[in-house]
Amino acid sequence: MQAATAEAGQDRARVRRRHVFYIPGYDPIPPRRYRELYRREAAAQAAVSGHEIALAPLHGGARFGWEVAARIEGEAVEARVEVLVWSDIVKASMAQGILATYGQLLRTAAAYILTGALFRLMRLRKGPVIAALYPVGFLLAQLGVALLVAWGLGRALALWQPWAAWGGLLAVPPVLEGFRRMDGRFFAWYLMHDYAFSARWLGANPPELEARLAVFADAVAKALSGGSDEVLVVGHSSGAHLAVSVLADLIRAGRVPESGPQLSLLSLGQVVPMVSFLPRAWRLRADLAYLSMRDELFWLDVTAPGDGCAFALCDPVAVSGVAPEGKRWPLVISAAFTQTLSEERWRALRWRFFRLHFQYLCAFDRPGDYDYFAITAGPRTLAARFAGRAPSPARIERATSGYRSTAP
Repeated sequence: MQAATAEAGQDRARVRRRHVFYIPGYDPIPPRRYRELYRREAAAQAAVSGHEIALAPLHGGARFGWEVAARIEGEAVEARVEVLVWSDIVKASMAQGILATYGQLLRTAAAYILTGALFRLMRLRKGPVIAALYPVGFLLAQLGVALLVAWGLGRALALWQPWAAWGGLLAVPPVLEGFRRMDGRFFAWYLMHDYAFSARWLGANPPELEARLAVFADAVAKALSGGSDEVLVVGHSSGAHLAVSVLADLIRAGRVPESGPQLSLLSLGQVVPMVSFLPRAWRLRADLAYLSMRDELFWLDVTAPGDGCAFALCDPVAVSGVAPEGKRWPLVISAAFTQTLSEERWRALRWRFFRLHFQYLCAFDRPGDYDYFAITAGPRTLAARFAGRAPSPARIERATSGYRSTAP
């Protein structure tokens, strides 16, 4: 009897077919970029780790993704990877004029400062707070440059006619527009829209995003009724807290079958406190508390202190002040960039902050137990792969949020 039970447990841990759902962060790029990133980095990891990974177009369904045929750790696995797209919502939120963007700057700064969230976030990790302050400072500096140009032009015009000095102000919009067109190098305007997206609703989801989360939940529920051995939901950056809400909704609604595939959640480079620390993030705080107790899933949270854009090793449930007694999840571990990347590779990436924020989805030339491609295309479930893994001793669990209510 015990042998049969052990064999059944081993079968439950094996994966021959996996369904992966990837939820991006606040990102306007088309989803095909994630396919190309996976293709390129899977090849790089295969060269290091001996994996065999081949990609093919996704067949069936209206969503975007790709098929993976892999041989990892000596076993063949098929994976279906789908990107749960909300880039259209992101693009719509970024379609702001210059004046509206500076209005966002003022409202966002007020939201985080007046609620006290900014100062509490600084007690956790300074890196992501600096990342949040960066677009404010950079956009104000750009405005200062524009005004300086306007002043110089006004002085020149005043030599012709004193009243014409006011004409210098006409230089402000084109100078700021020039800076905005160069934002692909600086990301200041992009980050301003990112933080403003959460701050506008003080942590609540806008209606269009709530509607999209319901669509995501339907997609995951359908996969749980399919023939996969594991359904793995991956949330990166702000996609991590969206994944939490999707799975909390599914479990509450009784849409996770007991005899279905293993359900796993992998949160990467999460920035949950940027939202959960805001006063109206009742829904997210309730979802965090609820999911942290459930036995229907395995939840692994991976960050790294080298990622200055994430709340590294901050337990998102605990720091939000909603950890119930007997909390089970998440298991918080470090991707340990300084150990899993060679010295040469680390030197090349160390100051490329936005690239490092995506390192979780990329190859490591000195991989440890975290290997994105073994997790998404390998023969073991997330729970089996990290069974017995101790949480990072450097994790932060102190309740820091000033807002801890889970209902209005």
